Amino acid sequence: MSIVYKAVISAADKVVPRGLRPLWEHPAGPKTIFFWAPAFKWGLVIAGIGDITRPAEKVSISQCSALAATGIVWSRYSLVIIPKNWSLFSVNVFVGATNVYHLVRAMLYQQEKKKLESENIKIQ
Repeated sequence: MSIVYKAVISAADKVVPRGLRPLWEHPAGPKTIFFWAPAFKWGLVIAGIGDITRPAEKVSISQCSALAATGIVWSRYSLVIIPKNWSLFSVNVFVGATNVYHLVRAMLYQQEKKKLESENIKIQ
């Protein structure tokens, strides 16, 4: 660990209230990477929610597929590792869910587009 991080944790140790001590001292608590990695990963969820208003034709199927697979795989992994990391589990469920939603939207758009193109070819 870096000297700065240790200094920040030492300073925070003195001001953490008694009621929050169990969370603070937890093996997957704020003193460890097991806390901070999922905390920052919520940015992917926020971006996915922000993309709900994005038109379906601008949604990347390959990107959504990769993020959905990542969310699903890491959701499972977070329940197998010790200590169980419920924070990692929850963020990955949301990453997977938001990207499955976008993936379905994009695929339905692509199917509708192909259907309209085939109908236009038949009419001509």
